Amino acid sequence: ARTLGLRPVVAAHSENGRRRVGAGAVTVAGLLSGAEGPGRDADGALDLDLLVVLDAPQLDVETATVLVESLPDAARLVLSGDPGVLWSAGAGRVFADLLAARVCPQIASRTPDPGPLGELVSGIGIGELNQVDAPGKEVVIVPVRDAGEAVHRTVQLVADSVPRAIGVPSGQTQVITVGHGGAVGTRALNAALKERLNPGPGRFGGFDPDDRVAYVPAPGRAVLAAVVSADAGGLRLDCDGVPVVVPRELVDSVVRHGWALTAHQAAGMRWPAAVVVLPGDAAQGLNRPWVYTAFSRGERHLSVVHGVDQALAQAVTGVPATDRTTRLRSLLEGLLTPAV
Repeated sequence: ARTLGLRPVVAAHSENGRRRVGAGAVTVAGLLSGAEGPGRDADGALDLDLLVVLDAPQLDVETATVLVESLPDAARLVLSGDPGVLWSAGAGRVFADLLAARVCPQIASRTPDPGPLGELVSGIGIGELNQVDAPGKEVVIVPVRDAGEAVHRTVQLVADSVPRAIGVPSGQTQVITVGHGGAVGTRALNAALKERLNPGPGRFGGFDPDDRVAYVPAPGRAVLAAVVSADAGGLRLDCDGVPVVVPRELVDSVVRHGWALTAHQAAGMRWPAAVVVLPGDAAQGLNRPWVYTAFSRGERHLSVVHGVDQALAQAVTGVPATDRTTRLRSLLEGLLTPAV
């Protein structure tokens, strides 16, 4: 695009995604707020010719609407993403509806990630849970019998096994579980992981310096950060090099410990290693998009703390995503399909 004299911008869904793209990339939220990217022209439109949005399935209707309305006349919009992952936290399924309406050009890449992880995830995407040969321990299954063992083995994997066997430090390993509550939800796992990885009294609302946290500046948008300090102004965070101060009165509602996330929070982000926790009570929360999303968050290694017996295979082969009722597909087909 630049060789043609155009002004391109690449936007990712998260800070994690922006960092993986490299220098010059922005986040969707930063682009729309004006904090990142080229800013706006005299007419209030984004000052660009081409916008490429990665992790497009994470766009909800409201964000997608603002994004499209912000484009100048004659600009090009490219949406890129994997249609098999979980949909946006907000309303709608914009990317899926655009694909189904078939009113714009589509280019499908069928090149999976390499190695055993790529083979496993590709199979899940088409409804098959296959055993894969992983000589380098790229994929490890850890059977557990109950919630207590699931928590214990998760902490052991993050703190000891993955760093020793795979060479990925604890700070680059993300734990993913089904929900926030319960004996093996994010709250319980984060408490156990904090005790092992960064013990402390939690002097400021349960947090200490160097705690790994998930900061939620807006509903459905989680930003991973590290606690730097706290003072009268609030909790000071480092969000991938960007300093943020969370006022004292908001800490309880917008900051959680972040060693463990749900798959919905982790969508659009990737790490060198992922530990996916499936306790016995998780069976009802599993479907193919959830498993596909969770299992594809690790780039080099995936450990599965497995306590759901046959429910995992059943979720992959027989439980599709719960449908969402939207009007976008029919509106697009009516407005943009050429008359015959």
